[in-house]
Amino acid sequence: MKKITMIKIEGCPYCSAAFRAIDAVKKDYPPVELEVIDENLQPKLAERFLDYYYVPTMYVDDKKIYEAQPGEGYDECLANVQKVFEVANA
Repeated sequence: MKKITMIKIEGCPYCSAAFRAIDAVKKDYPPVELEVIDENLQPKLAERFLDYYYVPTMYVDDKKIYEAQPGEGYDECLANVQKVFEVANA
């Protein structure tokens, strides 16, 4: 099983949706290591990921799988988080 890393910012509504989606999806998969990095509180950790602009962004073993986009709805977020978990469990 691979590690999922999520870059987030406190108070971000898209990040909140991603956490809601993670809670909905994780019950369908074996336990996975989830590293959460707050871009504002942990800038040194976030620096190792230079290929994102929007949050949340999710990586599996440091490969970007999902980056939220402005205007994205919950259903799209949920589908993308599901894809992240599929990649992590492949």
